[in-house]
Amino acid sequence: MKKNELMQYSCPLGKAMAALGSKWKPIIVLVIKDRKLRFGELAVRINVISRKVLTDQLREMESDGLIIREEFKELPPRVEYSLTEKGLALLPILYLLEEWEAKYQVKGLQSEQCSVLGKEVEKAIKL
Repeated sequence: MKKNELMQYSCPLGKAMAALGSKWKPIIVLVIKDRKLRFGELAVRINVISRKVLTDQLREMESDGLIIREEFKELPPRVEYSLTEKGLALLPILYLLEEWEAKYQVKGLQSEQCSVLGKEVEKAIKL
């Protein structure tokens, strides 16, 4: 089901899943947390995402009201991203999801925690 199909439903869960329906959006939320980060900083911290996909995800998150894109009129141009109140409210939920997975993960299938995404995400998911 596509995002715009989910958005037409009045179900709150459908709308929430449409806003967070990609694998990258929760990771972006965890990396930004309560600070402001520039695009390049996000790209370095989530080094396995392409810049195009990161740009697309950030645009969708901005339109969904999860992040704020602050553009500065400087040379060279500078853009910073931070979470809105709605985005910050997701942090405890994402921490609970991480706890849930840790509790029920199958023994023997444990892998290094978010090792593909780098140390920043690993630290972000720690309580």
